[in-house]
Amino acid sequence: MTVTQAQRDLEPYRRELTGYCYRMLGSAFEAEDAVQETMLRAWKNADSFEGRSSLRSWLYKIATNVCLDALRGKKRRALPMDLGPSSPPLESLLRPWPAEDNWMTPIPDAKVLPDHGDAAEIAAIRESIRLAFVTALQHLPARQRAALILCEVLRLPAAEAAPVLDSSVASVNSALQRARATLAGLPEHQRPATVDPENAELLARYVDAFQRYDMKALLALIHEDAVLTMPPFEMWIRGNADITAWMVQPTPSKCAGSVLVPARANGVQAWGQYKPGPDGGFMPWGLQVHEVSGGRFSRLTWFIDSARMFPLFGLPPHLDEARSVIPNGSGLAAGQVPRPR
Repeated sequence: MTVTQAQRDLEPYRRELTGYCYRMLGSAFEAEDAVQETMLRAWKNADSFEGRSSLRSWLYKIATNVCLDALRGKKRRALPMDLGPSSPPLESLLRPWPAEDNWMTPIPDAKVLPDHGDAAEIAAIRESIRLAFVTALQHLPARQRAALILCEVLRLPAAEAAPVLDSSVASVNSALQRARATLAGLPEHQRPATVDPENAELLARYVDAFQRYDMKALLALIHEDAVLTMPPFEMWIRGNADITAWMVQPTPSKCAGSVLVPARANGVQAWGQYKPGPDGGFMPWGLQVHEVSGGRFSRLTWFIDSARMFPLFGLPPHLDEARSVIPNGSGLAAGQVPRPR
């Protein structure tokens, strides 16, 4: 296979490789770097590919080695609830983590989901990039993580996963057993839960209540035992009463009057939050990525890193004015949206 042919043949695998590397690394930025390195290694070694395995398996072997190299000696990425107990809703407890590369980051759907394909397969991919699931994967040692993703997410038989991992079938099966036991043993608030299909009416009610900053309306939409995290801040809050109490601190709240702009992240509807700016208009604040179960919001994650998150998701750097932003069933905005400057 020539380099030119390799470039043409490898590109269709970019999105699924990005999804694989994201599940391994827990960072959209590191996943993109890992896929680029995978492609470079494949191009450089194109002449050595003899076709004894499928091109897809060969690429996954390269990507696995790239990810294992990247993970060597690094701390696992996490969310605040992985590192300590929940906190009362007090602003004085809000402290940033010492290093930004320790926390999970979201990933745009467009980076990992195919544009077209079987609806059931696309739904399965969405499930496998949920923030809670990818965060839970980070509790596994790197090789166990790779074995679980290859066999249970990508559905490779152990006999196919073994050469990707430079391992035996028995070793792959053993790694799978240990990985399943580790995930099953995580505390309830760290385990991925079943997520409801998207409900356009519920999403619209959330946007309406948040933009009006109506705590009574929001309280009714959030599970009693819901979890709120705010990377890169260390504290996390549990329970809808504490979450809504936190949202109005300090008085008056700095988030009141915010505008939400739709985005797609980790297989769910997400929003870029813009706070009223001191000089007029609205300035970027954070990316909200939430999950719904049992008809109410169960996990609320606000990534307070607009400088990196908003460009990644194609969100505008500033809004001149606010208009109605209500998601419809397709996940796109209905009606008018805020006008970027």
